[in-house]
Amino acid sequence: DTKFMSFHIDIQNHLASIPVTEEQIKHWATCALQSQINAAELTICIIDSGQMTELNHQYRHKNQPTNVLSFPSSLPEDIMTQLDVPFIGDILICPEVLLHESQNQNKDLEFHWAHIVVHGVLHLLGFDHIEDKDAHIMQSLETKILQQLNYPNPYENDEI
Repeated sequence: DTKFMSFHIDIQNHLASIPVTEEQIKHWATCALQSQINAAELTICIIDSGQMTELNHQYRHKNQPTNVLSFPSSLPEDIMTQLDVPFIGDILICPEVLLHESQNQNKDLEFHWAHIVVHGVLHLLGFDHIEDKDAHIMQSLETKILQQLNYPNPYENDEI
């Protein structure tokens, strides 16, 4: 029953402008969330490639920017149970990388943003793509959510 769904998505845009609206980002994130849970709070930060490079290096030991980093919440269970809505974590997105990727992969920029937002949210919900079988589950779910948003399968032309 959707009337009991509660999602709080805080967008922190640290850049002058981005090619999508905050409403679009919240809509994409909400679609990913409601596929799995009925209440959540999260933060999406839009950062530049310099900040993203630093964080990617610090947390993943890769000295380059990446499109998205997801940091699932590590709040203790006793604090989580006291929250009206569980805080599931933070997502960092780098528009410069998304722009380069969409150009290199010949993908529509808005579609690529939608995919990366959905991808980041699913990471916060515990999905990953390290193992092939987990990647298959995550990619199937991403594809299903994106189809509900009237976007194509992001993996259709990928060579796996």
